[in-house]
Amino acid sequence: MSNNNVISSNDPNAVEKLIAKKEACQQLQETMKEVNAHWRRTGTCIGAPGITEEQAKKIDNRIVNSQHFWDRVPFSDYSLKNNNAEIKRLDKRIAEVTHFKEVGFSGWEFEGGRAEANTEQNRLQLCFDEKPSDGQRSQLKSHGFKWTPSQGVWQRQLTENAIYAAGRLDFIKPTDGRSVREHQPKASVRNAEAR
Repeated sequence: MSNNNVISSNDPNAVEKLIAKKEACQQLQETMKEVNAHWRRTGTCIGAPGITEEQAKKIDNRIVNSQHFWDRVPFSDYSLKNNNAEIKRLDKRIAEVTHFKEVGFSGWEFEGGRAEANTEQNRLQLCFDEKPSDGQRSQLKSHGFKWTPSQGVWQRQLTENAIYAAGRLDFIKPTDGRSVREHQPKASVRNAEAR
């Protein structure tokens, strides 16, 4: 019953859209609870708050004609649990997208190229001066980076996981002596607190 349209992190209105989606799920949760409570009191969904009489008749008809015990209530336990899980997932996603906007990812120079945080495209991009070796390309692929011929870079979605993956690739270590994670101090602090 929830809206499954994907909301991209690089959408400038991502936080607002995620909040609206969460509010719709919360409203649905309340409606399902109220309809179930009304049905337990009266034995019918007609007159239940939050649904039309036509919807109520369809639900009543489904309950009467159902051969499955879990279908003999207006909204099953699993429907309520799934919707509640979606609300929790959206909470996490809102926090993550908000955090990414605050972090302000940056890039770094490495021997033979540079890493750039392309926030417009929401990508961590690796630009090499020369074509990486077979072994390096294999490592890039195994760490989620893909070659993008149109831009001439290896890239993956700009997330904390992308930063951690880049930190595990020795051949793109920053030339300034700091680690990849040190170029993203807020991201490191947040994860240290979460542990």
